[in-house]
Amino acid sequence: MATNQLYKGSLSTIILKLLGEKGRMYGYQITQEVKAISSGEYVITEGALYPMLHKLEAQGLLTVEIEMTGNRMRKYYSITKNGKKEVANLMTEMESYIRNMQSLLNPKIDLA
Repeated sequence: MATNQLYKGSLSTIILKLLGEKGRMYGYQITQEVKAISSGEYVITEGALYPMLHKLEAQGLLTVEIEMTGNRMRKYYSITKNGKKEVANLMTEMESYIRNMQSLLNPKIDLA
């Protein structure tokens, strides 16, 4: 189970990307989907997830719908148009970061 800073710094990107691909989801569903996709390597705690969901909502990147499910209220989160733009920007940044880290960690030696 990974809980390091690399994952923590990527939480908003992970949430926005997931909601962009899967559509609306509730909190527990998000945690389970991330756990399944990562084969259990990345587990999002409630203490990390809900503050981030509230932050993304406050930034206008997510919307919330509350529905009764059985005898309980459930909050469903969806990505907004601005959220889709933001996730595109974040993915570009992430891809660049990964390329740069690969270059730094596995430099090609110039034998010329």
